[in-house]
This record gives sequence, structure tokens and C-alpha cells, in this order.
Amino acid sequence: MLAGEMDRTADSVILALADLRVPVVRVDLSWFPQRMSLDAEFDSGRWHGSLRTEHHQVELDDVRSVWVRTPATFEMPTGLSSAEAAFAKREAKLGFGGVLMSLPDVLWVNRPDLAATAVYRPLQWMAASRYGLRVPRTWVGNDPKAVARFAGTAPSGVVLKPLSANLIWEDGTYKVGWTRRLISEDLADLRGIDVTCHLIQDWAPKSYECRVVFVGAEVFAFAIHAGSPESYVDWRSDYQALRCEPIELPERVTAGLRGVMADLGLVYGAFDLVVDPDGETIWFLEINPGGQYGFLEAATGEPISDSLARLLARESHR
Repeated sequence: MLAGEMDRTADSVILALADLRVPVVRVDLSWFPQRMSLDAEFDSGRWHGSLRTEHHQVELDDVRSVWVRTPATFEMPTGLSSAEAAFAKREAKLGFGGVLMSLPDVLWVNRPDLAATAVYRPLQWMAASRYGLRVPRTWVGNDPKAVARFAGTAPSGVVLKPLSANLIWEDGTYKVGWTRRLISEDLADLRGIDVTCHLIQDWAPKSYECRVVFVGAEVFAFAIHAGSPESYVDWRSDYQALRCEPIELPERVTAGLRGVMADLGLVYGAFDLVVDPDGETIWFLEINPGGQYGFLEAATGEPISDSLARLLARESHR
């Protein structure tokens, strides 16, 4: 398991694996190379060797499954120049990661290269459309005049979203960029738009939002009801105001989402959808290959960690 030392969701899956009597080792990539070593030899078409930490030794031949939960970055020793540290991190990624990814008959949840490709939202929208899912009209670019043109033809207004993670590290702290609706004052002053790409999308009126978690063949769908103006625009901005409940999706939607999973090569994925006030129209927003589910499990009791444990144990999945 590639996860941070302090991760409650990872703790839940570890406990579930223990109940199944499946051996598991949590590996935090920040331990390498100072608190963890790799000894790998390739000979006659196979890798032999081990990963070692202060408390554990994992034989490469024994690795059956890898859950890529929230891997940290490698932490290089102090005393290296910035150029040396950057080079060392690249070598660690290609060496450490390359050995793990080339182990035969290992179940990856998800394989890092496929997950890295799946985060490209334009690819997601194309895949969703191929499988019959509805995607709100979307604009990507850096032309201020084009933003004004696009927004001027949006019947319900537009929202601005990040194309990547909504976190940045600045001034010694994390800063978060939430989805927000653009009002006339925003559209009247678009200075800075040309600096990089932006994602602007038609606002999809909603009865509620939906997060759908795929764990191999199993599907867990939840309605997320907003309880504040902030969470109505972006539910992540106010978890305390949310009410979550398990729901059943129409089979056509579940089939479409399953198609997107297959198209992107994912084993685990968390989809975000919007259910229109008419109750019939369901909009596809995105899929996160490593999306959170812990808050949904805590709120509803749905056994997602148990499902993940069975998947990693390579037990049958319905």
C-alpha cells in the first residue's frame, strides 16, 4: 500500500485486510531513500530482491497487489543542491517506480501511468460522451474575449474550476481554490486569464450532486445534499453542511460510467455527477482516479473499505 503514515482511510483498509488475514505493508514514498532501501536484481526475465524499512522487509516476489492511495514524494537527504535533489528524485521515480510497475501478475489500484493519464479532464469528457453520458458545455483556453463569448451564450451562467488539484502550497500553508460561479463583475475584468489555461463550464442546475465510487466490479453511489450556499456551488467547501445517502443510479448511467472506467484503464475511481431538478437529467463532471470516499463511508456505513480489501486480497468481486 502506497500511502501516508497518517491516513485514516488507509487505516480502515489495513484493518479490513487484517480481518481477511491478508498481510499488508504501508509504504510512504517519503521514506525513500533515507528510511527505506530498495535491493532489486533483474535476471532471467524476473525481478528478485526486497524493499526494507526499519520495521519491515517486503520480498518483491511476494507482492500481489498495490493500492496507490496518497503517495508522497521522495525526500532526498539534506546537503544536496536543488539540481542534485531534482535529479535524484527523477532517478528514484524511474528506478523505484519502474521496478514495482514491472513486477508480474500484480493488481494495481490504480496503475500510476494510467491514473496519471486519466486526470486529463478533456480525455474524461470525450470518454463520457462516447458512453452516452451528458457533459455540460465546456470551454478551455486562455483568450479573454473567448471567455466573454462563451459566458454570453450560457443560459444559466458559468462556473470556473481548476483543471488540476485545487490545492497550492504558498507562504507555508495550503490554499484551496473552490469551484465558483462567475458573475458580471468577474466577466468585466478578465485580466490574468491569458497566463494559463482555464476551465469554464456551463452551470448545471442541480437537485443534488452525486459521488459514485467504483471498486473493481462493485459500485457505491451516494447523493450529496448541500446545506449551505457554499456547498451548493462546491460541496467540498463545507463538509459540515452536507447530508449524504446511498442511492441507486439508472442502469444506463452505471453502464456509461463503467465504460469510462474501462476506457481509462482504471480499477478504482470516484465520479462526480449532478442530478438536474427534473430528476432525469444527470450530468457528468469528472472522475478522480484517487478520489476520497472516507467521509461517505463514515456518514452512511457503506462498506467501501471492506470492498477495497477484498479487491486487494484478490477475492471474488461481484
